[in-house]
Amino acid sequence: MSQNIENIKCLIIGSGPAGYTAAIYAARANMNPVMYQGMQPGGQLTTTNEVENFPGYPDGVTGPEMMNQLQAQAKRFGTDVRDGWATKVDLSGDVKKVWINDTIEIHAQTVIISTGATAKYLGLPSEQHYLQMGGGVSACAVCDGFFYRKQDVIIVGAGDSACEEAHYLSHLCNKVTMLVRSEKFRASKIMEERVRNTANIEILMNTEIDEVLGDGQLVSGVRVVNRVSGEKQEIAATGVFVAIGHKPNTDIFIGQLNMDETGYLLTEGKTSKTNLPGVFACGDVQDKDYRQAITAAGSGCIAALDAERYLASK
Repeated sequence: MSQNIENIKCLIIGSGPAGYTAAIYAARANMNPVMYQGMQPGGQLTTTNEVENFPGYPDGVTGPEMMNQLQAQAKRFGTDVRDGWATKVDLSGDVKKVWINDTIEIHAQTVIISTGATAKYLGLPSEQHYLQMGGGVSACAVCDGFFYRKQDVIIVGAGDSACEEAHYLSHLCNKVTMLVRSEKFRASKIMEERVRNTANIEILMNTEIDEVLGDGQLVSGVRVVNRVSGEKQEIAATGVFVAIGHKPNTDIFIGQLNMDETGYLLTEGKTSKTNLPGVFACGDVQDKDYRQAITAAGSGCIAALDAERYLASK
């Protein structure tokens, strides 16, 4: 560990809409925030080609472009934006200790956590190819469903979120084929019944994707395999939505911050306050229900205001 210790008012761990918005508000409040952007600077939106549902962009914007603009705005007001990620924390005292890349030791009066959550994928090379190409693989129906209006799509998953996204897509798409890996749903009974009673949702049980098909640029369908019979078939579709969950990026906070059973940070009521004074959480790291850029940005604003009030109270 480095013997050089840097003392700051406000440390922001992570970036994305939540982190950058927190940085903008914190900087304007003269908190001199330092941000470490994390392993994926800009967060999940950097993998999104088109964003059309963020207010203020009537013609839409790419995810990377939006994140570049938010970063530039944060820097304009004095945020010190740095590369690197937190590898160890000790948040127990009045002074919050955070180590960056195992070499830099930060002592902060306040810490805002915006480390986000990582979507789980199937891990198929073809899936990852089309995900990176922006050619038809997505982990967010609310974000990208609009682009598949009146088309046939696939959704993979068996939980409440998968059912909710399948139902959402059914209002936009011509047909939704839902692939459930096992012989039963993990979703609540009411959510299962909702998708079963939707006319344009077809459910295939004991079925998983063997390969995502396409021309190298755009998805044209999937090859699936029945896990009981071993039979394979191809299903035509222009979009594949993977809804098998998210993993919040909270491993380094285990044992210090309160979390739910899946690892999302718990905050008090409508605030960003964690169980430790001076530590605040915003964005997808504490939001498993909405996971939208606009809600993340709003929670980033809340976190900065909470942090400012905390400092004022001291």
